[in-house]
Amino acid sequence: MDITLRELIPEDAAALLSLQHRLDQETSYMLLAPGERQTGIPQVEEMIASFANAPTSILIGAEADGDLAGYLSVRGGSVSRNKHSAYIVIGILKQYQGIGIGSGLFHEMDLWAKRSGIVRLELTVMKHNERAVALYTTHGFEIEGEKRKSLLVDGEWVDEYYMSKIFNPASL
Repeated sequence: MDITLRELIPEDAAALLSLQHRLDQETSYMLLAPGERQTGIPQVEEMIASFANAPTSILIGAEADGDLAGYLSVRGGSVSRNKHSAYIVIGILKQYQGIGIGSGLFHEMDLWAKRSGIVRLELTVMKHNERAVALYTTHGFEIEGEKRKSLLVDGEWVDEYYMSKIFNPASL
């Protein structure tokens, strides 16, 4: 299987939107439930362009044999007090999990973050998503705290971890 990691461009909007809809259907680990995503291709094109135009943000796609199999978004702060910090979201289709795509996306993100002057990367993850917690921990993220009853998924309360990764700010 040929895996390609690259920054997404507005022309990828239809593929990204399709991927997001598939992720909404196949996992309860993403924020949106099936049917809640209300964006269309023009809005996704604008969102991708906004990532490309922000020096503290990037949107990386993972293609498997030419099809979008996963993505990682990094949305950085836009003002002087938070432009060193960025929030990440990752989604990978189940059929492509466990073959190194997540690690590849995190590697690309780390290289970009260091070039971009990012000092702090942060995310939230459902506590029971052990596979994701393991991926994040392997790539240098640490649990900072817990959000109790953070989400209501399928009628059940779900707690989340706050996790972060801090780069050495001495190079700033």
